Amino acid sequence: MEKRPFAELGLSPELLKAVHKMGFEEAAPIQTAVIPAILEGRDVVGQSSTGSGKTAAFAIPAIEKVDPQIRKVQVLILCPTRELAVQVAEEAAKLSLFKRGVQAVPIYGGQSYERQFRALAAGAQVVIGTPGRVMDHMDRGTLKLDALKLVVLDEADRMLDMGFRDDIEHILKSVPDQRQLLFFSATMPRIIQDLIKRYTRDPAWIKIESVAQNAPQVEQVYFEVDRRSKIEALTRLVDVHDFRYGIIFCSTKIMVDELDEHLHARGYATDRLHGDLSQMQRDRVMDKFRRRAFEFLVATDVAARGLDVDDLEVVFNFDLPNDAEDYTHRIGRTGRAGKKGRAFTFVSGREIYKLQNMVHFAKLKIRRETIPSLDQVEEARANVFFEKLRAILETKEFVVNDRMIDRLLEQGYTSTDICSALIHMLQSAPASGAAPAAAKKLPPPVQETEMDRPKPRYGGPRPHAAQKAPSFAKPSSVARPMEDKTEGRPSAAVPSAPTKAVAAKESVRPEKPSAERDNFDGDPDESTARRSKYERAPRTGREPGMTTVFLNVGRKHLVTPADIVGKIAGVTRLPADVVGAIDIHQRHVLVDVAEEHAALIVKKLAGIQMKGESLVPAMAGKEVKE
Repeated sequence: MEKRPFAELGLSPELLKAVHKMGFEEAAPIQTAVIPAILEGRDVVGQSSTGSGKTAAFAIPAIEKVDPQIRKVQVLILCPTRELAVQVAEEAAKLSLFKRGVQAVPIYGGQSYERQFRALAAGAQVVIGTPGRVMDHMDRGTLKLDALKLVVLDEADRMLDMGFRDDIEHILKSVPDQRQLLFFSATMPRIIQDLIKRYTRDPAWIKIESVAQNAPQVEQVYFEVDRRSKIEALTRLVDVHDFRYGIIFCSTKIMVDELDEHLHARGYATDRLHGDLSQMQRDRVMDKFRRRAFEFLVATDVAARGLDVDDLEVVFNFDLPNDAEDYTHRIGRTGRAGKKGRAFTFVSGREIYKLQNMVHFAKLKIRRETIPSLDQVEEARANVFFEKLRAILETKEFVVNDRMIDRLLEQGYTSTDICSALIHMLQSAPASGAAPAAAKKLPPPVQETEMDRPKPRYGGPRPHAAQKAPSFAKPSSVARPMEDKTEGRPSAAVPSAPTKAVAAKESVRPEKPSAERDNFDGDPDESTARRSKYERAPRTGREPGMTTVFLNVGRKHLVTPADIVGKIAGVTRLPADVVGAIDIHQRHVLVDVAEEHAALIVKKLAGIQMKGESLVPAMAGKEVKE
């Protein structure tokens, strides 16, 4: 089945704007077939493997059908696992961004009931949940389905395999008769066919075949890397492998422009290609790229569609594509004509689940690797320079300078020192220098970045913008505060000299493997032994010019450094760099702030709600009660 533009599927301007912002430019085959049928009001049975784009296939029309004026549940989406429910909820939130008044909430086991109670009471119209927790809320009376318009069973076969049949039947019997029912399943065993016959009315059957689209000549690798570390990771891989000709795919035009500018600033020869360029500009860029007038083309999927370029060394998926078909189209641009190519993909956060779905759907053969270290990058650069130098010596394509060398030897310099000085000059020569044309300027020496430094938990004051080196990394979302050693309670008085740490905003760490991350995802009941692996050293003193404020929330309330910084910046309108070290304990937080703003911060925070608690801030050393 062919793809079609989303603009041809009958969607509202609000949904089209959200789809465009997410980077979708054409509907996948499953979306092209399913969306019109759902908008017509028909029940739908979609047989499609994960990774085919089916989440957007039902989420887009589901949000389209929601009436923002009705503050009741109108769409119910059942998922087999917590991870899938969160993933679907995140996508629904993005799709409803421009449709004001529409709220989506995930409900699943392991999450606080209070949070779910508040979201449902506030009038969320889209509920995404696991069958057990959905049925629990129905029994409690906190989830009412009298206004329900649409029910979606995502990965129905997997839910039945997990033993949710009774729960699903209980839910389907409780929904109104006048509603749409959508079944999505990779397989259609008899038990699902029975449910379809019993609960659907004249459904539209849509089947998208799962086919292997793997490119056999392409070596496929993915890297789990923090989103803001992607540029550093990209440049290291280019330097280690000495790539000189490739395409870097991004999901949006804005990202293409930003990445092109960053790479130019780092000395790489790049140009951009996206939909905002005129046809004349596109032709000019492509003509230069085919002539290898620059090294890397940074492009979006649609702008790069139909490119006929040979001898590409590598394709980078800087942003993960929307579905498996787009992925195979991207990587298929290298490894042509019997030559071996490489495809490197960056994955951050929960995108690992999306990639796993693509692997399953398209039967991809992709392996995980780690980003090269500083030592590996420097060694690779030295090897490249060595080979170039050796080639020049063997071909003797250089001007003999015996007279100058003799003069230096006569002045007592050794031959090895002379060679070392010349190599140093070549490596540090400016781009516009008078170096011979054959001696291409090498990239600047690699500097240590935050991706390589020891990764403390939370930290001290943020350096001034003028002093801080560029950083493209952010703190990992799985950071854990240090265990409170005072049996989970602060003393009666707030400590007057809190210990020191490095700013959470500046700490960086490569993403952990998905299995480890999944098991370490904010569960307050995890063991102390498990948590101690990620603890940091105790603080030893506050920074000059800072004072400490006590807040009566802590790890028990699932508070993070980002919560603290965001709350202070939000209520005071002060810049985020007034916040320094943050020390999170079981029931309280010690946060260093600039002395000149401390009184204002305490005043503004008083009575503000955070994680369900009314804040009672106090200056260090003053008596407080939890």
